[in-house]
Amino acid sequence: MTDAPATIEVGEDRRRIAVLAEEGGGPALVWLGGFRSDMTGSKAEALADFGRRTGRRVVRFDYSGHGASGGAFEEGTIGRWAEEALAVVERLAPGRVVLVGSSMGGWIALLTALAMARAGRGGDLAGLVLVAPAPDFTERLMWAEFDEGMRERILRDGRAPLPSAYADEPTPITRGLIEDGRRHLLLDGPIALEAPVRIVQGMADPDVPWRHALLLVERLSGPDVVMTLVRDGDHRLSRPGDIARILAAVADVADPG
Repeated sequence: MTDAPATIEVGEDRRRIAVLAEEGGGPALVWLGGFRSDMTGSKAEALADFGRRTGRRVVRFDYSGHGASGGAFEEGTIGRWAEEALAVVERLAPGRVVLVGSSMGGWIALLTALAMARAGRGGDLAGLVLVAPAPDFTERLMWAEFDEGMRERILRDGRAPLPSAYADEPTPITRGLIEDGRRHLLLDGPIALEAPVRIVQGMADPDVPWRHALLLVERLSGPDVVMTLVRDGDHRLSRPGDIARILAAVADVADPG
């Protein structure tokens, strides 16, 4: 077990990304966290514990501007965070891998999987497990829902605060985040991934509606896509029963019977 994060440098600006990698066999389980979350959350810790119990390699990291990593949150974009995720996979999970993405991490997982396929590593992708996945959230779940005042402030000032149900301080939403997100949209057409995909989605999720996850299912081109709907599940999906469902999905793709 790794007691303290190591760091890797990513990008031309050499962003310092904090990583936790625990030894074990493959496929490696790579955790991709959500917007403003970090690698010490309850689901990430549960995945690490699952890896220890089953002898799996588990890799966790914080995006720039998150947790123990360097950089300012307001400089972050989907493209930057996806670049960091791919670098972590390339350097710390060079063999078979399961990408486990939560909320925004679901979008990052999909982008990482597509980048792996373009690089000739599609065969290394054992599967994806997506928890309340939020592909295209900057456009479909933020910009489309903002009122004119919020939109005008973002365009005029370059940023605007968005109240958060998960933190005392509002989340700064930047023009860069919105505009960069448009360069990485996935739900407007087919998503060409053949690896197994498992989705766990709460039907009482106030942030990512379950129909958003259903649209993702429709867009995925592979034959092995399964979505589990939890009727009373919220966005966090961190209750013991929720975590058990997530880990069962991980085991399903990591050790197909």
